[in-house]
Amino acid sequence: MSGLKLFHTTTSGVTEVVPRLAEVEADVQDLIEAHMETMLGVKFLASEYVIDCGDAPGRIDSLGVDENNAPTVIEYKRDRDAGVIHQGLYYMAWLMDHKDAFRNLVRDRLGAPAASQILWSSPRLICVAGDFTRYDAHAVREHRRSIDLVRYRFFGNHQIGLETVASVTGHSATTRRGRRRAAGLPPVRRQAGALAELAQAADEVLLGLGDGITRIQRKQYAAYQRLRNFACLCPPQQTKLLVYLKADPKSVDLVPGFTRDVTGVGHHGTGDLELQLRTERDLERSLELFRLSYAAA
Repeated sequence: MSGLKLFHTTTSGVTEVVPRLAEVEADVQDLIEAHMETMLGVKFLASEYVIDCGDAPGRIDSLGVDENNAPTVIEYKRDRDAGVIHQGLYYMAWLMDHKDAFRNLVRDRLGAPAASQILWSSPRLICVAGDFTRYDAHAVREHRRSIDLVRYRFFGNHQIGLETVASVTGHSATTRRGRRRAAGLPPVRRQAGALAELAQAADEVLLGLGDGITRIQRKQYAAYQRLRNFACLCPPQQTKLLVYLKADPKSVDLVPGFTRDVTGVGHHGTGDLELQLRTERDLERSLELFRLSYAAA
């Protein structure tokens, strides 16, 4: 929350709500674990998970599975702590060496179908702390792992703010051509029709909405993510391109053949608002909905 000021308005004026750190680390951990899917887009699995680290046991603060079925380690620090990233990476390494243990945990908590869909190629580390240094933000870009640095602040007694300081994926060093290939999209010189060009354009627009956007490629869709998914782009169909957004369908005017409420309807990706893109004009009129979903994430 660096530079952010929050004010409470009254009939007589405004009063600044001074940000503060938690009294103890557990205050942050307990709150996020109780609302992890809403706050981080991660389904909660376990707290203080004990692991065998040879000479002495370790404890992973939180374990979960994100919206794209990636194993997720969450570590918390009350204030700034230079060791949080290395500690989290150590736990991630343990996780990758003990896939069966994690798979069994997912099966026990979420069921066999969820355990069979775990995305082992992109495990995530989310570090939640009172602050980070510029060296922390630089360090995560040097690792070949998906890492999110999230700064928290409490405001008064009833508000908490989360700010993504840095967010990288294991493929963050790929070129634009490499990103397209990773997303299953053809390079510019090998365009395969109007819908392929439209998919490329949609990909560029979604990645260009703001800083800190990462793309996670699944077989059925590409997820565009800040801390949580805000859009999922499916491969072109015969006549249209489908995009799913986190925008609330009830907050927009639905247009038959363009937007559809898919709440409770099974589909690939995440989000309850479906966009059906057929032309560049459809992409242009989707921009405001893209921004709305990006802001909500």
